[in-house]
Amino acid sequence: MRIGKVMTVTLATVVSMACANQSSVPAASDSTVEATAPPPAAETGPRVTFPDGFVVHTQLATDDESRAQGLMFRDQLRPGTGMLFFFPTAGDYPFWMKNTLIPLDMIWLDGSRKIVAMHHDVPPCKTADCPSYPPHAVALYVLEVAGGVANEHGLKVGDVLQFAGMENVTPR
Repeated sequence: MRIGKVMTVTLATVVSMACANQSSVPAASDSTVEATAPPPAAETGPRVTFPDGFVVHTQLATDDESRAQGLMFRDQLRPGTGMLFFFPTAGDYPFWMKNTLIPLDMIWLDGSRKIVAMHHDVPPCKTADCPSYPPHAVALYVLEVAGGVANEHGLKVGDVLQFAGMENVTPR
């Protein structure tokens, strides 16, 4: 914040000087006034790409402990993030929202990473008696993202998602 204020004063001073004495101060070009954005971060780490090109950077849940913890007790998910659950064998894996504080989209994927089931905007549950959300389909992965993301990007059963940065993951 402090640097921004100093820069604002400096730019104001330059503009003021230019207006007061146009003959001795050259006009600032757009390239000297505008701040440049840093280059985009490298695409590294585990991530899932939707058919429309949207990338979800994922935390992985690959063992019983991390799958049981899931996204419990989190009060937000940053845009473009989620959790990808890996299972050692394909099965019909119901999920619930116990101690989950934000609505989520749950996306079940088979071994070819094709969407086989989805539940949208699943509400948080803070009680001991939380409902279960079964996929009624055989899946090997489940992707959880913030509620509304699946609809926002037009995901539907049958779509294939791309995985990257997970080549050596072994679920247990």
